[in-house]
Amino acid sequence: MIRNLLSVGGFTLLSRITGFFRDVMLSAILGAGFVSDAFFIAFRLPNHFRAIFAEGAFNAAYVPCYSKALEREGKASAKEFSSEVFTLLLASQLVLLALAYAFMPQFVALLAPGLDDRPEKFELAVTLTRITFPYLLCMTLVTLHQGTLNANGRFAAPAFAPNLLNLSVMAALALAFLFPNAGVAASVGVTVSGALQLALLMADARLAGVLEGFARPRWKRVRDFFLMLGPAVIGSASGQIAIFADTIIASMLPDGGLSAITYADRIYQLPNGVIGIAAGTVLLPEMSRRLAAGDAAGAHAAQNRVMALTVALAAPFFIAFVTIPELIMSGVFQRGAFTAADALRSADVLAAYGGGLMALVLISSARAGFQAQGDTRTPMYVALGAVAVNVALKVVLYRPLGAVGLATATSVGLWINLTALIGIALHRGAMRFDEIFLRVSIASLVACVPLVLVAVFGYGPAARLGGALGGFGNVTALALLGAAGGLAYAAVLLGALRLFGLRLSQLRPRRA
Repeated sequence: MIRNLLSVGGFTLLSRITGFFRDVMLSAILGAGFVSDAFFIAFRLPNHFRAIFAEGAFNAAYVPCYSKALEREGKASAKEFSSEVFTLLLASQLVLLALAYAFMPQFVALLAPGLDDRPEKFELAVTLTRITFPYLLCMTLVTLHQGTLNANGRFAAPAFAPNLLNLSVMAALALAFLFPNAGVAASVGVTVSGALQLALLMADARLAGVLEGFARPRWKRVRDFFLMLGPAVIGSASGQIAIFADTIIASMLPDGGLSAITYADRIYQLPNGVIGIAAGTVLLPEMSRRLAAGDAAGAHAAQNRVMALTVALAAPFFIAFVTIPELIMSGVFQRGAFTAADALRSADVLAAYGGGLMALVLISSARAGFQAQGDTRTPMYVALGAVAVNVALKVVLYRPLGAVGLATATSVGLWINLTALIGIALHRGAMRFDEIFLRVSIASLVACVPLVLVAVFGYGPAARLGGALGGFGNVTALALLGAAGGLAYAAVLLGALRLFGLRLSQLRPRRA
């Protein structure tokens, strides 16, 4: 399982690297103003629905059902089940796409009401959303194939697929002179990438012999899936409500407000994609398989080790986000149309997001313990409670704090979500922290001390050294500080683990 986690994490890291170059191109060409706000609205809206109906809800319901069919009934039966679900999924997405096209102006007006008094920006947002919305259909089907491939032990292609989004958008931006504006070019790149990702995963599924076809759904067969899907949709929707609230409220901020949130979120989501989502992606089918085989102890051991790795790998990002956010945003984005003022505004948002980072990366692993047992209701109720607090805080904080208030509310909601999930799981006996998790967590905390010292006392010397290089000063200072902090953290972490009598090999779960 650790090999799969590293595979997913490695390809996800590659996607974050290509995503970095994509965002650098976007910031340099679009900046943080009129066109960029319209594009980010157009990109966010289909992604909201993808997160609700595809990645979150669908995986939570589909992977345990498919894994159970594969483990107990065999590959042919599991393939028949996936074909039935594929047929239903495609039909529902075609209906949603038709409705979205028919009511796109009303749809954008509902989710970005702050554009009502800016008709030119509103029209551009509607146009770009019409271009990007087919991406939702493609990515929903991508998620189906990802679940099927993951359950069959194939993780590479699904983990690599997001790179195609970044490469496609960069290619489109390079050809922006062929389009009315760069926002249209980037939107076309988004939709083309959806088709490319779907083609890649279908090809991999065909090679694995698990590519589904059309099949008439049988209610008895898909009943359990739908009984799990309903609460999962609500649970996923609750998390997306907070993001919807960000889009709605940010549309009321001055030009550049939504872009500041989006650029900060790009950096903030880096460790979540490389570590948090990768951990959940690998852990859910692993726990589902072990529980289906009656190996509850092995499932708990796998969860502990994945969560331990998550803590150890995410801690340096947390320290960086809350100590040097200005250097991060200026080093990554400050060039072209993206100014120093834009970097400073985004840095404040990144620091507020950083407070919730550790909760963000651990939620997928904590939630997997419920989902692997077929329990999608408990995460749903927890998410609804957390999002209620989140949205209430957004409403209270956005006027005095602006974009920073929205990010602060998000961090508070994430900690409420994680704390409740772990508390309920421990109370039910569905989760048991073992010594390895506790020791790795303590070792990570100890290793953060020299990392903070490097960030605080090394910032000035790194900035002065980088400043001698002119336009590359921020990038150089960030690279120097990152390298020094990373070495200090790794050295102390490995030393602390050795002091606690641990080896990295012990983080591998026991064989079922």
